Amino acid sequence: MNKITNCRSCGHEAFYEFLDLGMQPLANSYLSEANAQAREPVYSLHAKVCARCFLAQLDHDVDAAHIFNEDYAYFSSFSDSWLDHCRQYALKMMSMLSLTRDSLVIEVASNDGYMLKNFVAAGIPVLGIEPSANTARAAEKIGVSTRVAFFNTATGEALAAESLQADLIAAKNVMAHVPDLADFVGGFKAALKPQGCITVEFPHLLRQIEQLQFDTIYHEHYSYLSLLAVEYAFQQAGLRVFDVEELPTHGGSLRIFGCHADALFEPTDGLRRVRQMEAAAGLSTEAAYADFAKRVEACRSSFLEFLSQVRRQGKHLAAYGAAAKGNTFLNYAGVGADDIMFAVDRSPHKQGKFLPGSHIPILSPEAILKHKPDYVLILPWNLWEEITEQMSAVRSWGGSFVRAVPAISIG
Repeated sequence: MNKITNCRSCGHEAFYEFLDLGMQPLANSYLSEANAQAREPVYSLHAKVCARCFLAQLDHDVDAAHIFNEDYAYFSSFSDSWLDHCRQYALKMMSMLSLTRDSLVIEVASNDGYMLKNFVAAGIPVLGIEPSANTARAAEKIGVSTRVAFFNTATGEALAAESLQADLIAAKNVMAHVPDLADFVGGFKAALKPQGCITVEFPHLLRQIEQLQFDTIYHEHYSYLSLLAVEYAFQQAGLRVFDVEELPTHGGSLRIFGCHADALFEPTDGLRRVRQMEAAAGLSTEAAYADFAKRVEACRSSFLEFLSQVRRQGKHLAAYGAAAKGNTFLNYAGVGADDIMFAVDRSPHKQGKFLPGSHIPILSPEAILKHKPDYVLILPWNLWEEITEQMSAVRSWGGSFVRAVPAISIG
């Protein structure tokens, strides 16, 4: 694990404090039954904010190759709402850019082909760049051409040398996952055609602060992004942002549209609106980040009081969603298998394993119907509506759903 002393984007050496979540295991490193009895490695989880470009970032690195490895457990194709979001995106970009069989769409961190398959179905050539071999194999099986590689400047230059520059480069929820942000954005510059378009989606730091979404902080996310910080990174690479859309995904995200600095795309009202929003919130000042840690501590205290109440009443609690954000939350709260009976998840890649740190067993969703817990804690709170609809039978025996972030909510 390496201590970071310079900003991942601009290289500056001065930082503001943001949030220290202590020592935690890797949030997506699920445990087999054989190793669930052992104490897994833990690493510092401490976020700060660059005093020059205002990129929020972890001040330690866990080697990316250790996280995004052969056993990487996250597959994108197990959320219906996310798959629909990606279908709609593909249709929008096909129309906006008039993509044809002579075009090329590259997705960075293409996972199991969940998004690019929409372009394949329309006869548009694609190439996925994906560091995890197991998810890349799943993509290839559905006809999505994929290379197993980390995306950076060298990768982009190699693609350009093979005449594989893109009309569209898509990067959904990956920009936060790279330790060297400047090197990553340099790959966009190299791999994009002169009049090509880049779209980058990421949870909006402003919404994370407003809605106390601290559980999205984990080692896999090296950075926490605002338009302010992304525009700075793009400008350093000879790129620019020309449009921004606000999205409901992941508790409030941005989709930014970028291009080469001299491309023909015109700035939009969407770009100006989000710039003004971030300025009004003071994201270019230390004050915007100052009280976040105290609010997070209050959230933990309220959840622990809820757990005490559940125990006093002799009731039972299960969790839905073996999500990375949930693991950050549970480990920060010091919660374990004595507090939560089990967690369930739709992904067969997680079932039969144990949550990192808390060592709570992961079962299939049918376990909730079998054991009928009094409360179901929804850890991926961004999927609240989808999950409560899928598991509506919980209310038939008087059970309730619980959300813990930003505060306890029972419904």
